[in-house]
Amino acid sequence: MALLKREEWQGFVRDVDWTYSYVDDEAVYPEWLSGTGKVPREAWLGWEESYKVSYPEYVATQREKETAAYAVKAALQRSATFDQLDQGWKSATKMHFGGVALVEYAAVLAELKMARFGLNGSWRNMATFGQLDELRHAAITTFFGHEFVGKDPQFDWTQKTFHTNDWVAISLRNLFDAMMTAPNVVDLALQLPLTFETGFTNLQFVALAADALESGDVNFANMISSIQTDEARHSQQGGPTLEILIEHDPVRAQWVVDKAFWGSARAFSALTGPAMDYYTPLEHRKQSYREFMEEWVIDQFVHTIEQYGLKKPWYWDEFIRGLDIWHHALHMGLWFWRPTLWWRPKAGVSKDERAWLAEKYPNWEKVYGDKWDVIIDNVNANKVEATLPETLPWLCVTCHLPACNATQSRDGTWRVRDIKLSYDGKTYHFCSNGCRQIFWKDRDNVNHETLIDRFLAGQIQPMDVGGILGYMGLTPDVMGDDPDYEAWTRDYVGRAAEGAAVAGA
Repeated sequence: MALLKREEWQGFVRDVDWTYSYVDDEAVYPEWLSGTGKVPREAWLGWEESYKVSYPEYVATQREKETAAYAVKAALQRSATFDQLDQGWKSATKMHFGGVALVEYAAVLAELKMARFGLNGSWRNMATFGQLDELRHAAITTFFGHEFVGKDPQFDWTQKTFHTNDWVAISLRNLFDAMMTAPNVVDLALQLPLTFETGFTNLQFVALAADALESGDVNFANMISSIQTDEARHSQQGGPTLEILIEHDPVRAQWVVDKAFWGSARAFSALTGPAMDYYTPLEHRKQSYREFMEEWVIDQFVHTIEQYGLKKPWYWDEFIRGLDIWHHALHMGLWFWRPTLWWRPKAGVSKDERAWLAEKYPNWEKVYGDKWDVIIDNVNANKVEATLPETLPWLCVTCHLPACNATQSRDGTWRVRDIKLSYDGKTYHFCSNGCRQIFWKDRDNVNHETLIDRFLAGQIQPMDVGGILGYMGLTPDVMGDDPDYEAWTRDYVGRAAEGAAVAGA
């Protein structure tokens, strides 16, 4: 018997579907999981991905990727490459390992949900490959991070992070529960594959791999590149889903994409922004965080949504302004609250680094320079304790990040403003108007307690910094601290005394 050609069998293999005779369609695809909404059930017959793959092809390709990735890792284990890496770059990798490894596993469950409740056989088939991708990503990220536990206990947070109540983990769980765990599969496809993976991580992994190579971390670059090639394939589930939804319910499509982009942008400003503009050694920086976002994320996102007929989100002007503000403010907050982190945040404000920041962000000195000057003078005066926290900052109810975004007043001054909203007898606090609006529209579905909510409710005992650190699962051997104070304060030694002398004269 002659074998069928690929084009003869692939269509009916990838699009296996049938009409149920023993149960109605609603029982198999309940609305609260399938999420068809206003879209007629038959419209999903037109769902078609652009990247088609068969199981034998998939296995062969993945085997090659795994062999290559682990071969490079095995070779580098015999070298001293890790010991020679800059402490700032090591912090960037710790942040990535801890913040991503188990998110990849959560994505396995998200893909499995689409593989079960997707409304087209081709979609379910592609999601099956997608969950295999994400399972591989969880395994390879956890394994690569675990290698360094013997060298530095902070790498243990590769696996530990999401099993703790660390405030960064709570913020990320809040984001990804809303994006992957809670939604129906239509909304999920628009939020995870389309907005987060196509719009953010797929492109960020390319830049991250380049930064890793520039910093000499071939092992990390190899891992990230291997993962990125999978993302480029299964992230395409979003496009066909959006095409069908926008034809029948464009308002819903616009809202789901808008809020997913905003949440992703807030998370990136806290993690990717500091890593690019502060942790990466100055001589290895290819571009600023803002330049990266403008070139890779914004252009791609705007092109994508306009191609499908969507508009720019209502918050677009606020988001663009935030590219100059958000990550700088969050970096300062991360550094100040460094004992609550599982990495060593590098301040990155030596004179040369500040000159680079001022070139890339013209308002940087005006908004942040004097604050860092106070910190620098305290360190040089041997008053490091004055640079450590004594209480908690307000956390945004929507993104769970500190409400620390500076805005410019009419008189030219920059101030952090608390954006409030009273609802159902309670006052809520937000970092931005975008977060406030998203909360208001989804207010009946929001149930994640911020760390501040837990603290005020007495869930954290004792109610002091020690109790907070214990609640987060942080022990002295893993609490974050600046890796090298002298690297960025020695440029300013004697400045405080000179200033006092001038003032006295």
